[in-house]
Amino acid sequence: MGDPVIQFRGVTKSYRKGGQELVVLDHLDMDIEAGEFLALMGPSGSGKSTILNLVGGLDLPDAGDVIVGGVSVPALGGDELSTWRARHIGYVFQAFNLLPVLTALENVELPLLLTPLKKAARREQARYALEIVGLADRLDHRPKQLSGGQEQRVAIARAIAMDPTILLCDEPTGDLDRDSADQVLDLLGRLSAEYGKTVVMVTHDQKAGEDARRVIHLDKGVIAPVDA
Repeated sequence: MGDPVIQFRGVTKSYRKGGQELVVLDHLDMDIEAGEFLALMGPSGSGKSTILNLVGGLDLPDAGDVIVGGVSVPALGGDELSTWRARHIGYVFQAFNLLPVLTALENVELPLLLTPLKKAARREQARYALEIVGLADRLDHRPKQLSGGQEQRVAIARAIAMDPTILLCDEPTGDLDRDSADQVLDLLGRLSAEYGKTVVMVTHDQKAGEDARRVIHLDKGVIAPVDA
């Protein structure tokens, strides 16, 4: 393990719901090291997905700072934030969010359309991402021709196509059967161990938590004691 690539310092975040203020994160301090495979676990409303949103700059803290790779994410704005996010953050969701009319290769190529890469280079990079996730033989398959596990692996290939430093995964095994879920977890572990990606995974899946290198349990916006 190396130095922290993600640092939360006194982060507080609240939302208003039904006229009440709900504190989702309460002066949270947390470090996530480069190349770590981390699972965030805890009951609904404990702040897990909010952490992902803050790391990716999709949301801003009410107080405190979120520092990623030495950069204060809340201090970024506009085009600067978009450029930073495209370079450093890849997203994997419970819903695969693949476009049904596109092939696996075309789906993975989508984020690369925002780069100055020429078509041949984009295709080569997308092919390589699909090779990493074990789908080199499914390039021309559309989502309906793939299993759920294969669809999620295409989604992961799309997330790593831009070679981000961090993968933010929100319930990546939530819609999968056990065998497919285990394959996805093995892949996420390999991306961390072999490719140096920092993987931050929100999950309710106990097996997913066991597969991660470290688990942080959250409860009511704070890190819960290990024996809680």
